[in-house]
Amino acid sequence: MTISVVIADDQPLMRSALRMCLSSEPDIEVVGEASDGLEAVIMAQRLRPDTVIMDIRMPNLDGVAATARLTSARQGAPIRVLIITTFDLDDYVVEALRAGASGFLLKDATPDELVRAVRVVAAGDALLAPKITRRLLDLCAQQLPPVRRPTAVLAQLTKREQDVLLLIADSHSNAEIARNLHLAESSVKSHVGHLLAKLGAIDRVHLVIFAYDSGLVRPGNQPRLSTRP
Repeated sequence: MTISVVIADDQPLMRSALRMCLSSEPDIEVVGEASDGLEAVIMAQRLRPDTVIMDIRMPNLDGVAATARLTSARQGAPIRVLIITTFDLDDYVVEALRAGASGFLLKDATPDELVRAVRVVAAGDALLAPKITRRLLDLCAQQLPPVRRPTAVLAQLTKREQDVLLLIADSHSNAEIARNLHLAESSVKSHVGHLLAKLGAIDRVHLVIFAYDSGLVRPGNQPRLSTRP
């Protein structure tokens, strides 16, 4: 199956370089290019690509706002977004992840890294590990305004689901969570699936962001489980 991609960057040279890298792959097709965020949103909503490669800083509509529009359920099926940026600790990266981006890639990434990133995101997976997400959130916490989810959303979660969520936010794998909570790994997978569905999260990275934004996890603190076997 061919992966369709829209490239959004205000620098023609960067768009050209990205297109050349991707077009050489037999399973990837660049179906459109946009020079600003607003054009990217209009183009992506019309073409419905598998992935949008989105520059984080663009005129008319920046990459964060454009990502929020494309990943909003109100706009139809969410479109997966891969952010490209110059600095990995850019505050805008965290805002883009909060807005629904599936990961980010530095602009000095190799062609192989770019191709792999597109394939990972198009497949429905997150590009960066929850551990990296937590580190970004911790480092940028002082510069970003807090986001607090409605308590009604948290009320949907069982105590066990909250425990699983806290351990995901602390970068634990399913196997590690199973050992910590004395559960079968299959049970942990079920809890993760329930969390994704209840919280409307597209992957584990966005579960980490929810845990942080809801106040369940605070910068630099270890998780405190609500229940213990």
